[in-house]
Amino acid sequence: MARVVLIGLPGVGKSTVARALAERWRTDVLDTDEQIAAIVGESASQYLRSHGEAAFREVELEALRSALEIDVVLACGGGVVTTQRGRELLAGQRTVWLDCPDDVIVTRLRDGDRPLIGEDPDAGVARLREERARLYEEVASCRVDSSGAPDEVVDRVIAAFNRVSS
Repeated sequence: MARVVLIGLPGVGKSTVARALAERWRTDVLDTDEQIAAIVGESASQYLRSHGEAAFREVELEALRSALEIDVVLACGGGVVTTQRGRELLAGQRTVWLDCPDDVIVTRLRDGDRPLIGEDPDAGVARLREERARLYEEVASCRVDSSGAPDEVVDRVIAAFNRVSS
């Protein structure tokens, strides 16, 4: 079982926080997007564009399933909650929903490759939030503000993790 699973919209800092948290805890880190790339031989974004979202979600579930079997800090892709099976796999995990204001997310995504955000980042982030917020809430053990420096967010995650684990 993963030590902790980070979920949230693209751009909230899941990968960055996962690496910093794993370093603090002196444990391993996995990122489902990196796992997908290793499975399919191209970046997660490229695979999503070339094969479509349904095929992408199947590979994502494979990556999630295997990652949950080991003791790691796990950063999940933002859409992992969009399938029933993804939510079932996350049920019972120590799952932290990282979240921050949309304007912070849009700033962070400025130079990224995020196919599901679309041409208008403000509208894309708002749309994804509308579609996914209740799904994140459904599986999350807690919600943590991911605004600020990674070390500050790690402190918040650890505090929240300790509250839900005791």
